[in-house]
Amino acid sequence: MKRIQLGNTVFEGRNDAYLFGADGDTTALVDTGVATEDAREQLRAGLADHGVSFSDLDVVLLTHWHHDHAGLAGEIQRASGATVYVHEADAPMVESADSTHAEEIAERDLFERWGTPDEKAAELLDFLDLHAEIQGDPPTVETFADGDRFEVGTAELEAVHLPGHAAGLTGFAFDGDGDQGGDQPRELLSGDALLPKYTPNVGGADPRVEDPLGTYLDSLARIVDGDYARAWPGHRDAIDDPAGRAREIIDHHRERTERVLEVLRERGVADPWTVSADLFGELSDIHVMHGPGEAWAHLDHLDRHGVVERTDAGYELVDDAPDVDALFE
Repeated sequence: MKRIQLGNTVFEGRNDAYLFGADGDTTALVDTGVATEDAREQLRAGLADHGVSFSDLDVVLLTHWHHDHAGLAGEIQRASGATVYVHEADAPMVESADSTHAEEIAERDLFERWGTPDEKAAELLDFLDLHAEIQGDPPTVETFADGDRFEVGTAELEAVHLPGHAAGLTGFAFDGDGDQGGDQPRELLSGDALLPKYTPNVGGADPRVEDPLGTYLDSLARIVDGDYARAWPGHRDAIDDPAGRAREIIDHHRERTERVLEVLRERGVADPWTVSADLFGELSDIHVMHGPGEAWAHLDHLDRHGVVERTDAGYELVDDAPDVDALFE
């Protein structure tokens, strides 16, 4: 496996694409980067370092539909005829040029549900419209499901569905190199399910996900149970203790839930925008979606466990002293 790092000034920075089988019969790329000229040239140069061009790729595997992971898939497919695979839940988002965050927000009336002020809603839509070109031209895709396997060069990649940040987000498990001839450790291409620095956004990153926080917590538990020796994320550098990092993120969300409860105790009733303002302060650009989306994910999780109740005015605390630990078991 060869890692190729790509620039990304729009989202979280330093995307990772992973090349398999450069010397084998099937050459595969996991994720493609965003559809900008800089990322395109960086990907071309990174592939060329291993004797590969766009036209040499046989397979493109996408961890999820977000444009910084799938943006160049259509262009690669046109150059090579590569088969582009994505989890069945994300296929409609990758194949359609009209499937965007803006469309999903409008379809679900999220600005109204979250209490987003009109001027901030307009700011977000302007931001998304300004960066619409990063989506790239959509490819034709083939779908896969959890547990499906792909033979790429000398490696076998097993799809591990890890929804939360996106409905179809999928990692790929494979055998690592082993140490001094010992057993081959299992490693994971984690996409944005597990990142070394940031906590992946839930709630705003893919509004289609039902019970976004609960769903993501289940995915983190699956990573812990997988006992992977190393994770290779969608951004930045490798994670040498994936289970430990997953536990850190679970603890982070437990602490955030405590803060959400504090906001409700102070305010009585609050909508997601108000909670997000107390949690994160002033929001701009993409965070106008991510902030209230994450606040909503926590409020929804509390609602599902009977701790809060959704009203016309927002969410109201009905259990002033919940067992927060029980919400994260």
